[in-house]
Amino acid sequence: MSDVAVEYLELGLRLGRHVDGLVDSYYGPAEIKERIDAEELRDPGSLADDAARLCDSLDGLEDDRRKWLKAQLVGLETAARKLGGAEISFEEEVELYYGVPPHRTPEPKFEAAHRAMDDLLPGDGSLEERYRVWREEDAVPADRLADVVSRLNAAFRERTAGLVGLPEGESVEYAYVSDKPWTAFNYYRGGLQSRIEVNTDAPSVPDAVVEWIAHETYPGHHTDHAWKEQLLTRTGRLEETIVLVPTPQSLMSEGIATVAAEVALGDERPELTASAVEGAGVGYDPDLSRALLEAYKPFAGVATNAALLLHVDGATVDEAREYVMRWALASEKRARHVVDFISDPMWRSYVTTYPNGYRLCGDFVAGDAGRFRRLLTEQLTPADLFGEAEK
Repeated sequence: MSDVAVEYLELGLRLGRHVDGLVDSYYGPAEIKERIDAEELRDPGSLADDAARLCDSLDGLEDDRRKWLKAQLVGLETAARKLGGAEISFEEEVELYYGVPPHRTPEPKFEAAHRAMDDLLPGDGSLEERYRVWREEDAVPADRLADVVSRLNAAFRERTAGLVGLPEGESVEYAYVSDKPWTAFNYYRGGLQSRIEVNTDAPSVPDAVVEWIAHETYPGHHTDHAWKEQLLTRTGRLEETIVLVPTPQSLMSEGIATVAAEVALGDERPELTASAVEGAGVGYDPDLSRALLEAYKPFAGVATNAALLLHVDGATVDEAREYVMRWALASEKRARHVVDFISDPMWRSYVTTYPNGYRLCGDFVAGDAGRFRRLLTEQLTPADLFGEAEK
């Protein structure tokens, strides 16, 4: 174990003791975590100093590893400074954490999406009403969800193995839970294993199930973590055993997962999805479903816009919630979850990782499976992807 990697893990774990959820996952040496957990809580100012000092000690490392660690440490130093009371604007925070500034989506894009969906959705009533009816009536029934997920998981795993390969011995398991603010969540446990928790309270139409399975497993989060463990952690880059939220690592991870379905499925998506839900009691219209989800894509920027309204433009919490309900066609409950998320001092900037990561990784991959495999197997930063785009 290199001293730099150990110090990096120590810093991340120490920061994580200040903020629940800052450490998204850890599968590094148990003795390091046990030692850090037994310490007295370190002052955030001293942790910011540790991050800056460690950033200055990276000379001699391989160029890609040095750049990756430096970008990570900028994010961690920023998080420590914020914990210590430093005044950092929302826009500066996003760029220091993730290496990419927040991007405001023009509202005419939302208006165009509304028009497209209005033309597509059958029935009477407002667009919001018809959209919610479609999401609920065409959702996979909760008692058939496990079967549909099992079929899709097997198909995605096979396709991913053919496209980018999979480390020997990797696997995922599913657990079905309730009363969560998300639809599905990946808990990477190390040893090439993931546990995927699925919220049975959240109705998902078949194509949405396709999206979140690809996002969380093959070729998304699970595949990303497994390949990095196999090729990086097991060859000495121990820093990959911890995933830290306020860092470029998170933007890259969400970008990889958000383009995963496009990479894995291509033109065969309708047939594969229809086969998976056959017999599940779902009125699945592949053309309508894909057209609606395609029209919905610009709404990925609604939460970032709401965060900018709240933290830059001075909007109230109620105004931000109404904004989400209006533009994303969200229920009041869902909009409240979004605004709670973007109001949280730790999580408020994370919402930008989804649209920014999708744009950056999608442009980098551009349909090339070889480039997608690079995202899975190399220590790349947003700056690296910007550099590739300029070539």
